[in-house]
Amino acid sequence: MMHTLDNFLFTYQSLIYALGVNSLLALSMYVVLAVGQLSLGQAAFMGVGAYSSALLTLKFGVPFPVALVVAAAAPSLLAFVIGAPTLRLSGVYLAIATIGLGEVLRIFFLNWDYAGGALGLNGIPELAGFIWIFGALTIALAGFVAICRSRVGRAMEAIRADEAAAGVMGVNLPAYKLGALVVSAAIAGVAGAFNAHVSSFIGPNEYGFDAAVTILSFALLGGIGSPFGPVIGALVLTALPEALRPLHDYRLVINGLIIVCVVIYLPGGLLPWRISRIGARK
Repeated sequence: MMHTLDNFLFTYQSLIYALGVNSLLALSMYVVLAVGQLSLGQAAFMGVGAYSSALLTLKFGVPFPVALVVAAAAPSLLAFVIGAPTLRLSGVYLAIATIGLGEVLRIFFLNWDYAGGALGLNGIPELAGFIWIFGALTIALAGFVAICRSRVGRAMEAIRADEAAAGVMGVNLPAYKLGALVVSAAIAGVAGAFNAHVSSFIGPNEYGFDAAVTILSFALLGGIGSPFGPVIGALVLTALPEALRPLHDYRLVINGLIIVCVVIYLPGGLLPWRISRIGARK
């Protein structure tokens, strides 16, 4: 039995790690969608976390926990700096602005010779693993469940439902929006660090527009009624290519059809239910 389990884990190790990393990325998208903001900068924040942590462990021999803290702090600082001007935008304008940020960072990584330039960064030590990735995912999920059941969660839902009304009720809109973007960046940065330290290679093109849209797809498929929805979406869309391997070239087509059908027929996502709050009236 143990031998069979070991063979399974060895065969599907990359897929299992991808399930955890993509679930974290889905949560990073959930945070900003939870306050009614459409940001597509998560792939860029992931890249900042991946490159900063990889350079620290590969070039300077920094312990992985320290590199992980930097991977969260660096994109958070970037999000804080760009948050004030960009969060005045909304809807598609904010999405376009954050796409621009992603492209700027992608070109920067592409031309940064110290980090491998267009060839990417090779030989990154494989320091992350199952416990690191899924431990972080468990902590993140527990934290978001607690937030959803708190006053902060009620304020976030009010902002998403009607921003103007929430502001009139006394909700600090700029603080919540900026806080959501910073937390989103931190989670994406940690996910990038994990991805870099299980794959041993990162390249600038991994953090472009395609990655941003994929992360958004996780949340759209699963739904943002609770933090579990985006995670379910990430698990489905990550495992789907493996399940559809015999179909080869048609995998992406079927993937897209599933997303379109869910958006049309299940606008709330696969998991539309919301987390009940402490003290809420029945």
